[in-house]
Amino acid sequence: MLSTLFAPTTWAQIIKGTVLNRSNEPIVGVSLWIKGARMGGKTNQEGKYEIQGLSEGSYTLVLSAVGIQRQERTVYLAGEQELIEDFVVDATNEQLQEVVISSTKKQYKVDTTSLSLRLGEPLIEIPQNIQVVTNKVLSDQQVVSMSDGLIRNVSGAVRLEHWGDLYANINMRGSQIQAFRNGFNVVGSYWGPLTEDMSFVDHIEFVKGPAGFMLANGDPSGLYNVVTKKPTGVTKGEATFTLGSFDLFRGTLDLDGKLSKDGKLLYRLNVMGQNKASHRPYEYNDRYSIAPVISYQVDEKTKLTAEYTLQHVRMSEVGSYYVFGPESGGYATLPVDFTMTNPGIPPTNINDHSLFLTFEHKLDDHWKLTAQGSYFFYDQVGYSSWPSKVNEDRTVVRNVGIWDAQGRMALGQVFVNGDVQTGAIKHRILAGIDMGKKTYIADWGQSHDLDRDSATLYFDPLNPTYGIPTNGLPNFDRNTSLTSRALAAGGLQGQRYTGLYFQDELGFFENRLRLTLAGRYTYARQYYGADADEAKHFTPRIGLSASVDQHTSVYALYDQAFVPQSVSGALEEGSELKPITGSNTELGIKRDWFGGNLSTTLSVYRILKNNELTASENSTPANPLSIELGQKKAQGVEFDVRGNISTYLSIIANYAYTDSKVSKVNPGVPNVSVGDVMPGFSKHVVNGWVNYKLPVKALKGLGVSAGYTGLLDRATDNWGDSDLRLPDYHKIDGGIFWEGTKMRITANAFNIFDKYLFSGSAYNWLSAYYWQTEAPRNYRLSVSYSF
Repeated sequence: MLSTLFAPTTWAQIIKGTVLNRSNEPIVGVSLWIKGARMGGKTNQEGKYEIQGLSEGSYTLVLSAVGIQRQERTVYLAGEQELIEDFVVDATNEQLQEVVISSTKKQYKVDTTSLSLRLGEPLIEIPQNIQVVTNKVLSDQQVVSMSDGLIRNVSGAVRLEHWGDLYANINMRGSQIQAFRNGFNVVGSYWGPLTEDMSFVDHIEFVKGPAGFMLANGDPSGLYNVVTKKPTGVTKGEATFTLGSFDLFRGTLDLDGKLSKDGKLLYRLNVMGQNKASHRPYEYNDRYSIAPVISYQVDEKTKLTAEYTLQHVRMSEVGSYYVFGPESGGYATLPVDFTMTNPGIPPTNINDHSLFLTFEHKLDDHWKLTAQGSYFFYDQVGYSSWPSKVNEDRTVVRNVGIWDAQGRMALGQVFVNGDVQTGAIKHRILAGIDMGKKTYIADWGQSHDLDRDSATLYFDPLNPTYGIPTNGLPNFDRNTSLTSRALAAGGLQGQRYTGLYFQDELGFFENRLRLTLAGRYTYARQYYGADADEAKHFTPRIGLSASVDQHTSVYALYDQAFVPQSVSGALEEGSELKPITGSNTELGIKRDWFGGNLSTTLSVYRILKNNELTASENSTPANPLSIELGQKKAQGVEFDVRGNISTYLSIIANYAYTDSKVSKVNPGVPNVSVGDVMPGFSKHVVNGWVNYKLPVKALKGLGVSAGYTGLLDRATDNWGDSDLRLPDYHKIDGGIFWEGTKMRITANAFNIFDKYLFSGSAYNWLSAYYWQTEAPRNYRLSVSYSF
């Protein structure tokens, strides 16, 4: 039977060939098909294509890819002819990758990462779990910022502290992951960076575990890389208007096109304006952003790109979303819309500026040089709220503190990618240098009680009054310079670092087996106030990836990371200040299904963290002493599926099992035992999102969506010791949409069953519990028009 299926026939002729660019490079992923027939395919890694099953006759052969000019060619097949048709296009693979990733109108899955992730190889060949959330997913789920439900699309991702829409603070594999934008680590402090608005974001790449090719120093749990929109060379535009519950009004405009007739000078402009309130009274988060990008193709080998982004935020004070209650009461004892903030507290205003300059130069057919520089300036004039006292009868002394802050980052990187062949071995080379200087100054040293510490003048949650507080509103000193105020408040911190990286991926057996050998040497100096500490460390990386077949690969990885740390007070006698070191051991299998339209990734991992400091048993308030804790271990299993099962059905689903505990305890460490649970995860995280277009001609373009998020056996609290764990979390969302040639209408309902959803923690300092509710049932309606 099989021999019959694969035997040649007298009528089955073939058209095949190669697609190259002007520099004779093979072009990957270009579509070629027979016009008017369901026959065709895409070019492979060698730029080759093949169309089989044709009979004698005349055909129109079409070549097409987003971002390049469409080509049509009339061909004639006679007899048992095997016709060779080669094509030449005006594009490089790098340019096409940028365009393909940013053109995700019909896909939840991509095959490659962005250029800013440096690797330049198919996702299925990378020996690491990397998940990409595409622009199409963001649109379908009506995600408007990094903190707006985006993490449902990645296995095991949770938010430890819900800082409203100020900072994302995402946890994965047991601890907080690093935040990147366009390949730069943009973490300037624990409270950053400001959440990116999705109007200028193309997609987000989640890298699980250490990633020496990106990370000079940082937590070994992983990172996310926000990739912003770039010019595609295709003239187009899109306007979107969104209305929603709690006075959400939002408009975005995306313009993309050419500034010169020859197409060498391109632009992209994204603007956004938003008014947004909350299900709790007196809260608001109003924003606008502008993000222009210009790129210039100097010649066939050189490209320059300049990008600027401004985000302006006017919002209620940080912490207004928290509610407190006494230890005897536990969590969630007040209505879902209850608030402890007060009208009249001035707004928090933020201006967040970023600038990127990128130089790309193709040295020859096999080597490319990339140099990037970025500058960030963050300016905040604002407030935070946190109670001074929580009484057993639930009454509270509310407090408002100043939070003025400025952050500056100057970052640079230069790296080269190259291909070398030595005999039968293919080498993919990556080498580079990263440098950065970060400073963060903040005044959080001034505070004011809104309520008086008196039985009759407390704030009573059971009988709340939101008029003029009994102790009045705050009036803080802002005449003294922020630097002086930050120094007095202990709000000065910064870091300088330099990292050198080299990686060689050796390909054996026609690149079906790939061995990665790499290492990074990093020097980092960081300071808190007047104290400064240095660390130097070498982190190796070893990976193995094997292609079982064209659609399946298995991999193994060992990688390391480190985090410089400083000490408050002094070290216990005999102790040595060392950087936190972490390692990740990981095994996984990746597979593409349904012709490459659906991908699955299954991974198991173990992360070890060493040298982290904690308070010694001999520590006192007058003489604080620190000692190494020992070792923490996070381990688990992750499964992700994303893509299209059919023309009508798209799906994202994931599951993660996470177990994070203390694995070793050094002598002299108090109140910690082997096996103690470390905060920052849910043991079981389950997510799903399905889009289904109705296959009915009369209802063409109409579809339905459904989503689920489950957090089971939660240990996401952080600030206190308590046996009371957070309850399991279940959330159901759903919606309908209609998609035409130029217009799309999306309507979603979130938390359909109107559950009381919250996160929180015990807080020993106040002998209290705090929690933060999520919105009850709410709705959004978006209308997009493309032109």
